[in-house]
Amino acid sequence: MKISRSTGYALVAVGYIAQNYKEGAVLAARISKEYSIPLEYLLKILQQLVRANVLRSKRGPRGGFFLARPSESITLLEVIEAVDGPLMSHLHLAEQTNNAAFSLKMENVCRQATAKVRDIFAAAKLSEVLGEGGHD
Repeated sequence: MKISRSTGYALVAVGYIAQNYKEGAVLAARISKEYSIPLEYLLKILQQLVRANVLRSKRGPRGGFFLARPSESITLLEVIEAVDGPLMSHLHLAEQTNNAAFSLKMENVCRQATAKVRDIFAAAKLSEVLGEGGHD
């Protein structure tokens, strides 16, 4: 499994916003500078997170980004899928091999592995990875 650079930036940005939003909305420029993320690239990622209801944005002099919901109700899976789309296995081995038995078994293993990864990310609450929840 490969997590894209965009998703990595999204995870960093959401974590930073969650840690700093109590002071007010967090500016994208602040995140960009803090972690050396190109600002225009970061803004596109942040907008994807707004569309996925992970973040909210506010325009104006006191504008910026903040969590759309409490960190206990945001999962890492939501952040990942907001940027990279649904986590799923895209293999078409059976189709490619005219349903050879080995390819059907390989596809099944890949589906099971993807399901486990989805479950792990779905169980990982933002609050927990930030040390705010019951588990660190």
